[in-house]
Amino acid sequence: MSRGVLILMAVIGMASATTADEIAVTVYNSNLGVISEVRTLEFDKGAGRLAFRDVPSQIDATSVQFELVDPGKAVTILEQNYAFDLVSPDKIYEKYVDQEIELIAKEGQLFSGQLLAYSGGAVTLRDKAGKIKILTLANISETNFPSLPEGLITRPTLFWNYQSDFDGSTACRVGYQTAGMNWAAEYVGLLDSKDTQLGLSGWSSINNMSGKTYQDAKLKLVAGDIHRAPTPREKGVMMEADRLMVASAGFEEKAFFEYHMYTLPRPATLANNEIKQISLFEPATAQIKKIYLYKPDYNSRDVSVKVEFANSREAGLGMPLPAGRVRVFKADDDGSMILVGEDRIDHTPKDEKVSLTIGTAFDIAAEEKLVQQSLISKQVEEREWAIELRNRKNEDVTITVEKSLWGFWEVMSANLPYEQKDANTLVFQVPVEANTTATISLKVRFTNR
Repeated sequence: MSRGVLILMAVIGMASATTADEIAVTVYNSNLGVISEVRTLEFDKGAGRLAFRDVPSQIDATSVQFELVDPGKAVTILEQNYAFDLVSPDKIYEKYVDQEIELIAKEGQLFSGQLLAYSGGAVTLRDKAGKIKILTLANISETNFPSLPEGLITRPTLFWNYQSDFDGSTACRVGYQTAGMNWAAEYVGLLDSKDTQLGLSGWSSINNMSGKTYQDAKLKLVAGDIHRAPTPREKGVMMEADRLMVASAGFEEKAFFEYHMYTLPRPATLANNEIKQISLFEPATAQIKKIYLYKPDYNSRDVSVKVEFANSREAGLGMPLPAGRVRVFKADDDGSMILVGEDRIDHTPKDEKVSLTIGTAFDIAAEEKLVQQSLISKQVEEREWAIELRNRKNEDVTITVEKSLWGFWEVMSANLPYEQKDANTLVFQVPVEANTTATISLKVRFTNR
């Protein structure tokens, strides 16, 4: 295998290759794609030059790898350059400053002379008599240039200087990285009529903005967090790939290093500037729990509605879920699907809990009041709260109340049972009957140490 250093070479008289015999694309969720192509390339024995065309415009040229499929032959890449100065009218004009050009007006008048300047949709010419003319390009129907300026190319190209021990064609494997490729997980959940089950389906959404179309590629998605060396502008930033779940009808999964790799068993075309969606798995049904959550220290007015389920086989799932957006729907009486909320989940391994915040409860009101605040001493203070929960629904509910406390504290009294979730949080599970009100009375002593 040989890797190269970058230089610029002319295209004329140089061998080239554009069509891949095989192509494999691995997409990460971190603006990264890894491409592996097999192309048949033509080499001349000894020193030569070759243009490797049809590469993405966002290629990382420093990542290029080259090797011959036939181990009995040898080619060494001595120098490499990635040329991306593509042809455009603006660049042609810029390259021809101080040179002779011809312009034909819409009325048929011919103007010729030395191009002195080009900017703002106008050109400045000096004719053979030395007169200066400023022409607006909106009035020009045709511009004639003697030839394509040196250094401009029609598409991004890798140029190689090589040393070969044979004449003829041979299959070569070329690998490289490119920016402009991403994928994300998108989920759709369907609640049943009793809000006890959630039908869940998932899609991988693959975005190709790399500047190249990958025709009939072998598609792979990598699951796991990969560390990438930071550039000077992103020092300390760790890029990470997303996680993808096993798909019985889509991707095939296997362990790979410390990650998981998922391969689509059929070729897929990833067109440039296109988002492709591929099913991740067959719809699965999970047993859920609907939770009403009130956190007065973060939102003193609203009671959140959450849906929780275990990502386990017993609950109906049991597969690693990649981070992504989850849209939750519920069918109306006439069968129409109504969006009831959406949330995002983090990477969730199997047998872990998934918690989705769906929205705010319309018919449940809550209010916290500081009833009393007493200074016992310079170091000791007591506070007493009343947390009122009003259920305006026609059914009984249980409301989870999470009260946050900071510093050194001690519960002096509480009229309802609670659990200490962590060093700073008390959790109450409060049953509230339909169209009634329940109140938590809580007294806490704080000590300054």
